[in-house]
Amino acid sequence: MAARLSPLLFIAALALLFAPGGASAQQSLCADCHFANAGGPNPLHLHEWDLSAHGRAGVGCEACHGGNPKTVESFLAHQTIVRGHGLENPVNRRNLPATCGRCHSGPYSEFQGSKHYLLLRNGDPAAPSCSTCHGDVAAYLLSPKGLESECNGCHGRGKKQERAEYAADARFLLQSTRDTRRLLNSARSLITRVTDAKLRASLQYDYEQAMVPLQEAAHAGHSFVFDKVEERLGVAMRRAEALTDRLANLGARAPDR
Repeated sequence: MAARLSPLLFIAALALLFAPGGASAQQSLCADCHFANAGGPNPLHLHEWDLSAHGRAGVGCEACHGGNPKTVESFLAHQTIVRGHGLENPVNRRNLPATCGRCHSGPYSEFQGSKHYLLLRNGDPAAPSCSTCHGDVAAYLLSPKGLESECNGCHGRGKKQERAEYAADARFLLQSTRDTRRLLNSARSLITRVTDAKLRASLQYDYEQAMVPLQEAAHAGHSFVFDKVEERLGVAMRRAEALTDRLANLGARAPDR
């Protein structure tokens, strides 16, 4: 008797078959297939991916693990996946920076200039990799307290690489980055409510000019050169505060509705 295709897998296959022109090239069936068929990856691994920024953006399993995301036939789908945990595997922790760097080129470039990257490439098991701060698949970012704790694992008092100020500085800069981003997110929401097109364009320009150094600060954090992070973050904060003042003055005058 012929094996029956599970209902969820059948729907996924139909979606791929009847997708609009060009869409099929972007659709990955990997997760759909593994959700529908038990016995594959750890379910928690799948659920974390599904709730992550990668899942929401449609970045499929093949982006990190390889494989053919356009078929539900097991042999063909898994033929090009590298098995095991050796150095040839793209998700080996020593290879993660290069794997993640295919999309996240800014952070990867900064990380390559760090002492942590050199330790990682030399096989130091304590050296951080992308998953240290972002998880294996969830694509999260540690909280400021969490980052401080992670840094203290190697640089805390009594540790082999004791530099207690590193963890405190990292926590402060990450918190400041979050505060600045939150301020700019609020500003962006207010800008969309401005009805005068010329004024809205001017405010949007100021918003984008504040976002540039903020993004540079976030990227620079991956080099762990905190002076650079602090300088870029200072520029972003000053621009964000100036933008907030502009919006406050508009509100005091007559807010657009």
